[in-house]
Amino acid sequence: MQALIFDFDGTILDTESTEFQAWQEVYQEYGAELSLDYWLPFVGNNSIPFDPAGHLEKLVGKPLDKQSIEDWVGQRKQSLNQSLKPLPGVLDYLEAAQAMGLKLAVASSSRRAWVEGHLERLGLLSYFQVIRTKEDVALTKPDPALFLRAAEGLGVPPRETIVLEDSQNGVRAARFAGAFTVAVPNALTRHLDLSQANLLLESLGDLPLWDLLPIARQWGRTRLPTV
Repeated sequence: MQALIFDFDGTILDTESTEFQAWQEVYQEYGAELSLDYWLPFVGNNSIPFDPAGHLEKLVGKPLDKQSIEDWVGQRKQSLNQSLKPLPGVLDYLEAAQAMGLKLAVASSSRRAWVEGHLERLGLLSYFQVIRTKEDVALTKPDPALFLRAAEGLGVPPRETIVLEDSQNGVRAARFAGAFTVAVPNALTRHLDLSQANLLLESLGDLPLWDLLPIARQWGRTRLPTV
């Protein structure tokens, strides 16, 4: 194993929960409920239409100023995200990877400006040699292109990478890419079926990178087929 590839939203920073919270607040203002059943299929997936304002409009049964709603949600998300810190274990993994000489990348279905802006604010941008985002591929997760491009940028075979993901779509993409895949769900994505991952952790803080590597190396030696 030569490299770690991190997902961003929900894995490094829990921006998924803050977005859901912001939309929940809007729905509540209109006397509607934003269900997890509606929300979860969109997590980690930009390849299907996502229109929560339009969904709200259908629920309340009348036209809404969707642009104003989306603008408010954007401002609310920005406010909530400014107080976020890296999820447990993330910084420990980054420091351990550097100490062990492992390469580091981010593969995210979000925009580059979003990912790099938050990483810079958190003081984490310099850890990563490669960042691949939706601007770099034709299809985002669950297509494996982001992870394949990240491995290519690092100069390592995908099968010699460990991917850290929180979503079902991300896990599928990583497995299709041929990577050893660790699912680390957050408050939202723990409701998803993440059984396709090679390993499921409640938190990166539960298993140090030093202990994860032997597990991943053993998997690599067995050459198990991908899902």
